[in-house]
Amino acid sequence: MTRWWRLALAAIGCLNPIHALALGYGFYILVGFAVLSLPWSQSMPVAWLDRLFMAVSSVTTTGLAIHDPGSTYTFLGEFALLAMIQAGGLGYLTLGTFVAVALSDRMSARRSAIARAAFGFPEGIDMKRLIKQIVIFAFSIETLGAALLYPQFAAAGVDNPIWMAIFHSVSAFCTAGVSLFATSFEQFNQNPAMLMTIAALSWAGALGFLVLSDAFDVISGKRRELGFTSRVALLVTAVYTVVCTLILMMAEPSIRALAPQDQVWNALFTVVAAGTTVGFNSVSVSALAPAIIVILYLIMVFGASPGGTGGGLKSSTFAIMVALVISTLRRRSRVTLLGLEILPDKIQQATASVAFYCLLIGGAIFLLLLTETAPFEHVLFEAISALSGIGMSMGLTSALSEAGTWIVIALMFIGRIGILAFGIAIASRDARDHDPEDADVVL
Repeated sequence: MTRWWRLALAAIGCLNPIHALALGYGFYILVGFAVLSLPWSQSMPVAWLDRLFMAVSSVTTTGLAIHDPGSTYTFLGEFALLAMIQAGGLGYLTLGTFVAVALSDRMSARRSAIARAAFGFPEGIDMKRLIKQIVIFAFSIETLGAALLYPQFAAAGVDNPIWMAIFHSVSAFCTAGVSLFATSFEQFNQNPAMLMTIAALSWAGALGFLVLSDAFDVISGKRRELGFTSRVALLVTAVYTVVCTLILMMAEPSIRALAPQDQVWNALFTVVAAGTTVGFNSVSVSALAPAIIVILYLIMVFGASPGGTGGGLKSSTFAIMVALVISTLRRRSRVTLLGLEILPDKIQQATASVAFYCLLIGGAIFLLLLTETAPFEHVLFEAISALSGIGMSMGLTSALSEAGTWIVIALMFIGRIGILAFGIAIASRDARDHDPEDADVVL
């Protein structure tokens, strides 16, 4: 038995980092599924495929749910969901690596490679230092978020406000969007303090650990200004947040129907939920106007910033594609962004990511239209939500057929691995094939 175990470990050790990452997340999902399958984890009988769906949704920090988790699972089941969200949000091996580094102050090349793959970091980054910062930032921000949410939940008369505060703080920071409330945050759409606390937690996770690390270094005086990737991420996030919030305030009937003082908070919360890929909602997604759904499509596709807990193609990819279009229209051979030239390999990666995303979405929509009877816009929304790790739904999740459920599970898993990383895992046998040569911008 020991011999076979050693052979298995040796075989895993031969995998390239992306394959190891996929296997690791698969292991998390199986453990979570096993815990959710315990009779003590369920408040009511749950089909095995629904439990698997919930495990995948939690580990991939997507947030789609066939049943309301708050009424379906006991405290043990909810704790299992929280553990999966935390493990998935921080990335495969992050916590274990943090402990190993804390005890020995060393980090193996293997762990470093897998950690880079988990967050999409390029070579040249001090992963040992960054892993320490990731765990410290995460737990500090989640603790602060829980402390801020607790009095708000208590004042709102929520049962067990301490647990609710902890759960939703972790779910927000990890941009999981798993809520123990049946209608997410719709019942709190007149509570701006609560909505903005959740939005701030989501921003912190979605902006990425590179941005947090850069900001910390600037504040502490270790560097004079933010890195290039951080500046791109902040600029893109700020622009789409302001523009799309104004659009929702002017064009979305369900938001315009709210009291004037509540319109800005709910419009902002909806944009943040889609852009950070956290997936919470304060207004009914299925009731949004078609024009607003189109806006959400675009935000959801590109999603959060690189190196964080959010999903999607990333804000840096969006920025590079915009810069490429502008450069092409102006007939320039060089592609520049914020005054700096983008290297050809980064343009190639960004273009390949968008193309492969479109290919996956197109294939998924084709299959879902064969298996489901829902309208096209609902199917498209569900596919984008799953692949980008959003967790928003126009009502299709709970009505999925068995085949449709498997399709969405596959999309969620691919989205957590990373669009380009998944393509590389299929096409590449050598880990060196995908190591970037330059680190001008993280995708």
